[in-house]
Amino acid sequence: MAWHQLSVITDESTAPEVSEFFSELGAVSVTYSDAEDEPVYEPAIDQTKIWTRTRVTALFELDTDPDIVHTLLFNEFVGQPLQEWSAEVLQDQAWERAWMEHFQAMKFADRLWICPSGQERHEPNTVCMTLDPGLAFGTGTHPTTALCLEWLAGNDIQDKVVIDYGCGSGILAVAALLLGAKYAHAVDIDPQALTASQYNAEKNQVQERISYYLPEIFSAFPADVVVANILAKPLIELAANISALVRPGGRLILSGILNEQAESVAAAYRARGLAVAAPVSQEDWCRLDAYKPG
Repeated sequence: MAWHQLSVITDESTAPEVSEFFSELGAVSVTYSDAEDEPVYEPAIDQTKIWTRTRVTALFELDTDPDIVHTLLFNEFVGQPLQEWSAEVLQDQAWERAWMEHFQAMKFADRLWICPSGQERHEPNTVCMTLDPGLAFGTGTHPTTALCLEWLAGNDIQDKVVIDYGCGSGILAVAALLLGAKYAHAVDIDPQALTASQYNAEKNQVQERISYYLPEIFSAFPADVVVANILAKPLIELAANISALVRPGGRLILSGILNEQAESVAAAYRARGLAVAAPVSQEDWCRLDAYKPG
């Protein structure tokens, strides 16, 4: 299937309005990207990164007329900074093939396989998660995700309740269920992440044991295992909230942390009464394993 990919460059204050207008016109997805080469700093957990000059890109079904979208958009935003309109037809299979060339079956802790469709591995004493291109980040190829998968596959989580805070594609929540967890709760600020998590749960037939939440509707409760693979800044800012999710005697796994940020993140959680072990590193990134006494 092919799509119309329509985009325009605007400023950071107008970008959300353009995004909403694209959606009102029937866009099936809308994304932001940097229109210049502005450094990316860590946003807060409840914020979407918007650059000073942002390209807003929307996908429309092929029966949409790009000229009509262009006319409606520029009439709606007369006098506002809209530049470099672009319209092209995007072939759906092109990015899937490119993605599949780089994503091969991966094994974690000799117990968990993450495999694209058609490459599933079935070996004694292992479980296999099928994962394909989706709407949200998280395939296991990035060190931050791999470090979390290594922990889940290397520890006994049988019959545990797991919270995946910042779930992305849901890979950690689904992997935990395949590894024997009793139930998983997936939380993310991005509705597309929750959609991707639901899709991956259904694909791996664990949909009856997982729930999905935006942070504002998630009622905090203590869980056996909490995994938060986000970024150092929001991990520090949310230390009180995330620590409260871990039951006494429970485990907390933190990732999305650069090696040089490990101590500041660890200090924030030690201040909340958790025992934090030395970081486990992979490339420039690390994971922090914590335990709540009790």
